Amino acid sequence: MQPSTRAAVTVTFLRMERPPASPARLLPPDASLVRLARPSVAFYRFLYGTVGAPHLWWLRRVATDAALAALLAEPGLAVYVLYRGGEPAGFFELDARLLPAVNIAYFGLMPAFVGQGLGTAFLRTAVDAAWAVPGARAVTVNTCTADHPRALPGYLRAGFQPLRRVREVWDIPNRLGITVPAHLRA
Repeated sequence: MQPSTRAAVTVTFLRMERPPASPARLLPPDASLVRLARPSVAFYRFLYGTVGAPHLWWLRRVATDAALAALLAEPGLAVYVLYRGGEPAGFFELDARLLPAVNIAYFGLMPAFVGQGLGTAFLRTAVDAAWAVPGARAVTVNTCTADHPRALPGYLRAGFQPLRRVREVWDIPNRLGITVPAHLRA
């Protein structure tokens, strides 16, 4: 058994039953969104690792390259990258394999772009992309107490409704070099 650090988090599962009625807040003019036709494992690892590092994202980091490549090749999975000033500013991943619900499986900004007023417009972009999936009848997302403190309030403002909260304990492999904050240690 490999050495690990235990983290205790509360996961909130949320759902949106209808598209937002309010007009979308637009991304800044120097921002663009690109749907990756087939993301490489290396680029996906860069996105996932950089966005997720401050928030204990670890599950995809322990996946083998072959397993991750197979997942990224799934027809119901789509990865979108937000660019600002020519560099990656964040990404989101849509999982439509369980239609009629489309799950925003991952969503976040690169640490250097947090606090620049992009979050609300970027989330709306992800929500609109999820609703644009043919056959979508609901959009789901989850967040946890390891995520950014504005994540849950942002999802609620966007129109998601909480379904349930679950306490989870994660054994995060130490080899990943992830520091578990003291308040989340189990």
